Amino acid sequence: MTASSTQPDVRTAKPTAELAGTNQADPASAPAVSAQKLCVEIEGRVILDRITLEVPVGQAVALMGANGAGKSTLLGVLATLKPPNSGELRLFGGHGIAAAAAARGRIGVISHQPMLYRDLSVRENLEFFGRLYDVPRARDRAAEVLSLVGLAGRADDAVKTLSRGMVQRAAIGRALMHDPAMVLADEPFEGLDAPSARSLEALWRRLRAERRTLIMANHDVARALALSDRAVVLRRGKVVLDRPCAETTGERVLEEIARP
Repeated sequence: MTASSTQPDVRTAKPTAELAGTNQADPASAPAVSAQKLCVEIEGRVILDRITLEVPVGQAVALMGANGAGKSTLLGVLATLKPPNSGELRLFGGHGIAAAAAARGRIGVISHQPMLYRDLSVRENLEFFGRLYDVPRARDRAAEVLSLVGLAGRADDAVKTLSRGMVQRAAIGRALMHDPAMVLADEPFEGLDAPSARSLEALWRRLRAERRTLIMANHDVARALALSDRAVVLRRGKVVLDRPCAETTGERVLEEIARP
């Protein structure tokens, strides 16, 4: 059984380096994300430079910036798949290694790669990931998700026979199988045709209406602002703009992205 990309093991992925201390989560009023002075260096190059960010539960955040600004790295840290070199990260109020492991079960990740088994059907993929997350009645949940992402009619087709847009829908279904409280998406619209993009926009609005916490990296500034509550712009690993979408414009965002 060969995957189209390397699938992170959600059960054993390494937690962030500075999640040390108590394992007990704070009350339900705690923010979904509380990051303090996160730093990431790779081969001596600073990728994230003292990022401080707090995201309340239920907020939709548009994460924007030029290529190399640090968006994908930040999403990897928030997913607990990439440890920071320094700083502190709390997810849903939890602090500590056990809390980080528990948080993974509440996070859905949509990355550049679909992380699906190409030779398996869409249904088989969803059921597999459902079992990986200990989802009760994984087959029933897979049927619900297939309907949600508009793939009920292709449920028994192998992933390798699907179009790019359908593969992306299947990947989104994978990320939603365990009914996550927070969804992290890295350029989910990349490579989609217009109908597939509209379907994804409708799904994103539905997730937003359900008050899930959403953080999406997106190069399309107009679309990102339309689908989000808050705009966060990174430049060279730093937060250079953090404002409600209603209080900013696409021109302002582009100006911050392009500023030397």
